[in-house]
Formats: sequence, structure tokens, C-alpha cells
Amino acid sequence: MKEPGLDRRIVKTKKALRDALTSLMKEKTFDEITVLDLTTRADINRGTFYLHYRDKYDLLQQSEEEILNGVLKIRSEKKKRITKEELPNFDYMNKPLPLVEELFKYLQENGEFVALLLGPGGNPAFHVKLKEIMQRTMAQSVLSRLAEDREELIVPMEYLSAYAISAQLGVIQHWLHEGMKESPRQVSLILSRLIFSNPFTLYKDQAPEKRKKPGD
Repeated sequence: MKEPGLDRRIVKTKKALRDALTSLMKEKTFDEITVLDLTTRADINRGTFYLHYRDKYDLLQQSEEEILNGVLKIRSEKKKRITKEELPNFDYMNKPLPLVEELFKYLQENGEFVALLLGPGGNPAFHVKLKEIMQRTMAQSVLSRLAEDREELIVPMEYLSAYAISAQLGVIQHWLHEGMKESPRQVSLILSRLIFSNPFTLYKDQAPEKRKKPGD
């Protein structure tokens, strides 16, 4: 078993290298970045770099996998899932989906790096893997319960899933691209309203709490 102090040093070194990679990717393309650039920016020697990574491609791949594993862990959290029975009465106007808020908190912590990966000069493979994780975990949660009553849905399940995932990824990319101006809670509430509303209920005077109830 490794000593806790050694583990902390490894974590610190890897973080320094990922931060260096993030910083350099803002200045030049990944192809232009060298191991020397990375070690100089991270203030470590080349020998230390090669203790953890084969080359810069290995650094990028491991860094991407760390992000994806973090997303998978959050999306797989069963305790915070909304059940099919809770959906009809879920107060989406004032309460964000718990798992979505946790996801945005995690993305905020890794915002600069994820923004680069999902940006114009990023890695398309990362986008595909992220989408696959979101599809898989969504299929295991709310959609799996909705599928039990598939015949009662007004649209095919496959389209519902594609719409929900695309909406989430679109909001994530826009939020990151704009510099994460809203807090994780604010942007997750925006996403909840988009998911559960139709275009006409997005106007304040048409929101659920503004509509007249029978007998009013």
C-alpha cells in the first residue's frame, strides 16, 4: 500500500500537469505542445513526467478519462434520481434536478479544461464519449421507468432520449463557452425549465404558477 503522503504528491503532480496542459491549449494547438512545454509550465522535470505518462497523448487521454469517470460517478448516483412517480409534481420552475446540479458543480471545478475539450479545437472523441455516458445513465434512470409505459408516450422513446441528451449537452457547451457566468444551481434550474417546459410556457405569464386554475 502506498503512503498517503506519496499519493498526495502524485495527485499534486498530475494536477499541475493537467493545469499546464489546459494553459498551453489556450495558447497553441495540441500538436504544437511538447513535453518540454508541459514540464516547464508545470515546473517539474521530464523524469517526473515520464513516471506518470508515456507521452503528451497519454496525458491527454488520462485527463479526459478522469473527467468522464467523474461524470459517470455523478450520473450513476441512485439516491438523487427523480422517480417516474415524482415527475408529474416536480417543481421544475423553482427546483433543479439534483443530478444535473451535481453535474454542473463538477463541470465548474474542471471548467477550463472541459471547455477546451468541447470547444472548436477540442477532441470530438471526448464529446462522443460524454454523450454515450449521458445516454447510458439516463436510460438506467428516469427513461427506464418511462419505458415501462412506452405505449403511453406521445413520442418514441429514442427521440425523447436524443432530445434530452442534446438539450443537456447544448446547455453545458453554451455555459462553458460563455465563461460559466451562472452558478451551477442557476444553470441547472435553467436546464430543468427547458426540459420540462414547452416553448409557450417559457414566458413568465404562461409559467405553471401563473396559469389560472379552474374556479379562479
